[in-house]
Amino acid sequence: MKRLSFSLQLLLGLVAGVAMGLVARTWDVSWLAATLTQVGAIFVQLLKLAVPPLVFTAIVVSIANLRNVGGAARLAGKTLLWFLITALVAVAFAIALGLIINPGQGVTLDLGKAEAVDLEGRGTWFDFLVGIVPTNIFTAFSEPNVLQIVFLAVVFGAAAIAVGEKAEPFLNLTRSVLELIQKALWWVIRLAPIGTAALIGKSIANYGWDLLAPFAKLTAGVYIGCAIVLVVIYPVLLRVFGKVSPLQFYKKIWPAFELAFVSRSSVGTLPLTQRVAIERLGVDRDYASFAVPFGATTKMDGCASVYPALAAIFIAQIFGVQLGVGDYLLIALVSVIGSAATAGLTGAIVMLSLTLTTLGLPLEGVGLLLAIDPILDMIRTATNVTGQLVVPVIVGRSEDKLDDSVYDAPPQDLDDAPSEPVNTRTTEPALA
Repeated sequence: MKRLSFSLQLLLGLVAGVAMGLVARTWDVSWLAATLTQVGAIFVQLLKLAVPPLVFTAIVVSIANLRNVGGAARLAGKTLLWFLITALVAVAFAIALGLIINPGQGVTLDLGKAEAVDLEGRGTWFDFLVGIVPTNIFTAFSEPNVLQIVFLAVVFGAAAIAVGEKAEPFLNLTRSVLELIQKALWWVIRLAPIGTAALIGKSIANYGWDLLAPFAKLTAGVYIGCAIVLVVIYPVLLRVFGKVSPLQFYKKIWPAFELAFVSRSSVGTLPLTQRVAIERLGVDRDYASFAVPFGATTKMDGCASVYPALAAIFIAQIFGVQLGVGDYLLIALVSVIGSAATAGLTGAIVMLSLTLTTLGLPLEGVGLLLAIDPILDMIRTATNVTGQLVVPVIVGRSEDKLDDSVYDAPPQDLDDAPSEPVNTRTTEPALA
């Protein structure tokens, strides 16, 4: 296997998973379906195990590294602005698509079969805003609540910059912990071909057409909407504002795209996403150490733009609620300012519940969609991660922090862990 590139290993895992899933479903091989489910669950748990310490250390170090970047405030502002712009464009196309396909029109569902959803503390904007600030630091990490961890990391990172020299021991410890986490998580990522086979195989074995039939138009709409973002919106932005080849971009990011698709976790894909940004796309290391971790927790074009828009239209049509122009504007507003609610974890329940609450739609609609959520979440997460790489390229181009020689070179092999952790380089602070 070492003779095969990591990308090829992922592809082979995908093919093997499809084959095993079809065998398990066609011939009702229950032990194979159970094995695929268990192996996939273990792989996802290994990824999620690293989420709390990875998010905290990565964001603290990324904020501290902004001291090394000239015009850091301008860079951060541009990055966040592009996060908002791309989210707005994505949700606009999603709303237009929803109005064309009418995903809930003519669909009859037994509303009493909606799965129970625990929306306590995340169903309204008030709950969301209150929930950002943890009441207990240890609870934020043990639950875990990624949004609260992001809040703590931002506070600690900003405080470390304000304290200055006295904070160096803390930052050195944080960098060391981050290095250990990235090394261990890279070992997990190297198991991705096995995880890919198991997760794809499980999906095919467990989800048949009988389940998908009532949600066919919504499922197709989410995949088509994400495809529009991936093959139309992003390429146009890369060509016009990044002045780079979109085809080369997708060749370079393929491993991160595929891992995001099967793992359904932007944060779990973070180490690979950051390596791709630096080693394959040529984004400046110090800038990437800020943009990529923040993107992994707040840049969610799939989960926060495309999906909530189409799902809200679907649920409104199921419950016979007529949406007006003002409602569609509210959907756009929620998607632009509420992306952080998804916080880089699998699923988009929080974001959808915020959207439904804002529109006054029944929250029971969330339970209706849980059954097919894993299928939808694969393309949503892949779209999220792609957007998290598009923005650093565009901003890097505008700020002369994109190395064309790296971008235009053949894709660098990602089989081995980096000799220098991608998020821990320290240099003397640059002058603004």
